[in-house]
Amino acid sequence: MPFQPNDDTRHSLTTAHQKAAAFLGLVCTGPPVFGTSGTTVGRRAENTWLRVSRSSCHRARPTGQGALGAEQRVHASVPRPRLHDTVDWTEADWLYQADVFDLVGSAVSSTPDLRDDPGLDDGWWTGLRNALAGIAQAPGTKITLRQAWVEEVFPKYLGIPAPAEIERITGHGDLQWANLTAAPLKILDWERWGLVPVGYDPAVLWVSSLLVPAVADRIRTEFADILDTPAGRVGQLIALAEMLQAVDRGYYPELAPLLAERARELTGVTPPQGTDASLVR
Repeated sequence: MPFQPNDDTRHSLTTAHQKAAAFLGLVCTGPPVFGTSGTTVGRRAENTWLRVSRSSCHRARPTGQGALGAEQRVHASVPRPRLHDTVDWTEADWLYQADVFDLVGSAVSSTPDLRDDPGLDDGWWTGLRNALAGIAQAPGTKITLRQAWVEEVFPKYLGIPAPAEIERITGHGDLQWANLTAAPLKILDWERWGLVPVGYDPAVLWVSSLLVPAVADRIRTEFADILDTPAGRVGQLIALAEMLQAVDRGYYPELAPLLAERARELTGVTPPQGTDASLVR
């Protein structure tokens, strides 16, 4: 979900990016691009892309997670920018990580939600299906979306109890349109990859596409064998609850009625009204 950095964060990230470029001996060109999480910044460095992220030192990433973990554990056949170098350091209470990736084309959308049909061909959709199947073969070490979070957001945003058990599979964890390129297909931003609810990845893409019905319908068709199972239904509900939480925080207002309608179709319950933004993942 998109959170734009404030001025202090932008300055901190920009300074850290300059420090990383100097340490790695890279000359960067072009304007800085801040990620949709609000905690990353990237710039072109000749034929590579230098991306710097910031997180709390208390949330330091264990071995096997993030971009480095994906590079080590996800099969090379999964289309993504390959990682060439990485370095991290701490300042005050912050952990900074600089990653050097392949330079790839622009994302399908500059925001997670889709506003126009990008006209993706059959080969692109086949490639995406194969990519998710490839990710599923990797040994995930991180649980993406905690059970405690699910137990809070289901009654709050869907009006139903949370499932007692969630079937999980290794997945990308943030499969939305700002993290996908079109020609050719590349999957970007591997910070959240790990063990995700079954169906969650295609469901996130689906809820991000509801303003473009033709694309939303294509996703449901392409991934019907996953989404139309009991476990896949749970994955859809989790994606809907997450997006409704984002709406509650002031994002994607145009999606609100569509999300509520899709949730009502799946549960038979009208989502609660008057929610607030007190919950965090």
